[in-house]
Amino acid sequence: MSTATKNETADDSATGNATEAVTGTGTGTGGATASTSATGTGDERLRRWRLVLGGDSADGTGCTLSGTDAAMDGALTALYGTDKGSTGNRTGNRSAGLGASAPSVARWLGDIRTYFPSSVVQVMQRDAIDRLGLSTLLLEPEMLEAVEADVHLVGTLLSLNKAMPETTKETARAVVRKVVDDLEKRLATRTRSTLTGALDRSAKINRPRHRDIDWDRTIRANLKNYLPMPEKEGAYTVVPERLIGYGRASQSVKKDVVLCIDQSGSMAASVVYASVFGAVLASMRSIATRLVVFDTAVVDLTDQLDDPVDVLFGTQLGGGTDINRALAYCQSQITRPADTVVVLISDLYEGGIRDEMLKRVAAMKASGVQFVALLALSDEGTPTYDHEHAAALAALGAPAFACTPDLFPDVMAAAIEKKPLPISDMVTHQ
Repeated sequence: MSTATKNETADDSATGNATEAVTGTGTGTGGATASTSATGTGDERLRRWRLVLGGDSADGTGCTLSGTDAAMDGALTALYGTDKGSTGNRTGNRSAGLGASAPSVARWLGDIRTYFPSSVVQVMQRDAIDRLGLSTLLLEPEMLEAVEADVHLVGTLLSLNKAMPETTKETARAVVRKVVDDLEKRLATRTRSTLTGALDRSAKINRPRHRDIDWDRTIRANLKNYLPMPEKEGAYTVVPERLIGYGRASQSVKKDVVLCIDQSGSMAASVVYASVFGAVLASMRSIATRLVVFDTAVVDLTDQLDDPVDVLFGTQLGGGTDINRALAYCQSQITRPADTVVVLISDLYEGGIRDEMLKRVAAMKASGVQFVALLALSDEGTPTYDHEHAAALAALGAPAFACTPDLFPDVMAAAIEKKPLPISDMVTHQ
């Protein structure tokens, strides 16, 4: 790709985010409602185009902004109208910017939370960090208190963890804690209920108590055992010679789950979600959960699973990738292959020994391990990944696919029950 093409692609991407910011306006978190001097659908369309294009003399809208609209335009101009990645106007006449002043950035963060909805604020914050190099300002406690906390911000903070001064770390932990708590509230209940059902169904008991009988399985297992019913001509009754029951999840550990998480920079959102899920799984008595993160080194964070915030601050986003080494460690921890699920969460860009990695996956599957390869665990859409390695895993019977957090419990339930994974509606490489 040529330099010009890369620049145009970056401009188009930022323009799309600016458009999302404008078209997503309405009542922001601060309650301000967008105003306009124009009336009617046609004038409203011109107003929105004026906000997107930035007010250059050649924009052709002829629309003048005032009041809240003018303030919104100023917030957009500060981000999308600077010389760094200028969008909407390729002539460079539109310019403002946030500069390096922490107070001005804090005011801007307050403005966008007033004028735009939360989802749009998160988009603009990510663009400000990427386009204007504001990461270092996040090392200031006052700045962290002004931002809208989300998964992507947590990823940025984790990448800055080693450079973060002690005065900022407590505030950063509070921000991460808020996001993690929100995710746990959204995901924990369904995850526990889905996996508890899967564990019960996967444990077949041949002498169950009456209340533990799985009648559906019992009937299907005894269809060949039937007797005619004397009182009804042509009718038969099934004789349940073999009873099949649900397992009792509270009695013992039923499954071992190993989460093996790539902590390279591109996997930030996946690391956040995987850490939350790891803590949820660890809270279930019937599942023994191990959480391993890796780049070129391997770190076992299982002892910190009671607090996903500790897990996240134990990661170190960035660096290389050695999947083979990580899988070698995970393989060494498996003691019950037939009752183990290994979940590799990685974009599969391997910096280690590719053939050895594939041999390890094949060996684990041959021993009875259920192996799941997730290219991403996030809501970010189609991920970037190594297609060659994904195809190689698929050839081993381990399809690699992207999974949203809401669908992760279903994937784990299928793996626990040794059923086909529900990947038809996900990004997959088979």
